[in-house]
Amino acid sequence: MFMFESAAFKRSSQRLAVNLLAVFVLFGASGTVLAEPQLLSIEGRTMGTSYHIKWVSDESTDNSQQLKIAADKLLIEINQAMSTYIADSELSKFNQLASGSKVQVSAALYQVLTLAQQISRDSKGAYDITVGPLINLWGFGPDKRVTKAPSEAQIAAIRPRVGYQHLVLLADNYIQKNAQLYVDLSSIAKGFAVDQLAKLMDSYAYSAYLVEIGGELITKGLKPGEQPWRIAIESPVTGRVVQRVVRVDDIAVATSGDYRNYFEDAGTRYSHIINTVTGRPITHNLASVTVLADNCALADALATTFLAMGKEKAYQYALAHNIDAFFISKSAQGFTELMTPGFTARIVK
Repeated sequence: MFMFESAAFKRSSQRLAVNLLAVFVLFGASGTVLAEPQLLSIEGRTMGTSYHIKWVSDESTDNSQQLKIAADKLLIEINQAMSTYIADSELSKFNQLASGSKVQVSAALYQVLTLAQQISRDSKGAYDITVGPLINLWGFGPDKRVTKAPSEAQIAAIRPRVGYQHLVLLADNYIQKNAQLYVDLSSIAKGFAVDQLAKLMDSYAYSAYLVEIGGELITKGLKPGEQPWRIAIESPVTGRVVQRVVRVDDIAVATSGDYRNYFEDAGTRYSHIINTVTGRPITHNLASVTVLADNCALADALATTFLAMGKEKAYQYALAHNIDAFFISKSAQGFTELMTPGFTARIVK
C-alpha cells in the first residue's frame, strides 16, 4: 500500500497542533548582559508557523539581533525556493510547467528533491512528494478546503498526475517532469530549514543549541549545568496532554499525526493522509509517529512515511533501517504505544 501525508506551508501554523505536530518546546526570554553561560533565544515566523532558536552563550555581549536578521534572511530564501503558497517560488514555477518540461533549480531545492526521491524509492512509494493533486482534491492543500468527498471519477482523473517516478533529477541541478506533476515539499522543507538554521548556529561557533520550526527540531550539546535537552511528546487527544518526555540531546526530531486534520462527510471521517494507490485517505489506526534522525529533513520525511505506512510496516522498516521511532495508535481501550529500543532508551522516567 503506497501512501502519503497531505500538508502545506501556509496552513502549517494552524496545523502546529493539527497535522505534523505532536512535539512542543517551552522557550524563555533572552538576557542582555551575560556573566556566565546561560540560555539566549530568538523567535519569529516562517512557513506559516513559528520558529524558535535557543542557545547557550558565555559571550560578554548579546548578538541576538544579528543572529535573528541572518535567520530570517535564510528562511525567506528557503521559502522562496520551496513554498507552494508563493506563486513565483521556484517550486511553484516548476509546478506550473507543462509535462515534459526541464528546468535548472537552486542547489537547496535540488538537495531536498534528491533526499525526497531517495526516501520514495527506499519506501517503495509510501513517501511521494508528487501527491499534491490528490492533496488539493481532498481539500488539504493550498486550494480551498472541501467538506464533501470527491467522486471516484474525480479521483481517477487526478491519479495519472501522481507518481514520484515521473519526477526525474538530472545532472547540474536540472529537474524534469514526465507528467503534469504538482510537487509538495511540506513534509520535508521545514526539516530542511531546521538543518540550515543549525548550520547557521555552527557558523557562529555555538556548541549548544536547540532549533525548532513548527515542532520539528534539532539539538546540539547540553544546556547550562550539563543538562540534556528534553521535549514533551503530545498525546493524540483534544487539548495538550503530554504522552512522554524524551531526552533529545544531539539529535533531530519530527512528529507527524493524523488525529486533528480531517473533515467529515455523511458520517465518514476523512484523514489528510492520502493513499496514493487508491487516491483516498488512509484507514489504519496509527495516530502519531515521532522519529529521531541525524538531520531534521530526514526525520521530517520519515515521520510522514511511517504514518502513511501504518504501525506494523513502519515499525519493521524502522528496525531494518536502524531508525529510532515512537508510534501511538488508536484502540478500543484508548491509545497504545510502540517504540524501538533506541527510542526507549531516551524516555525520561
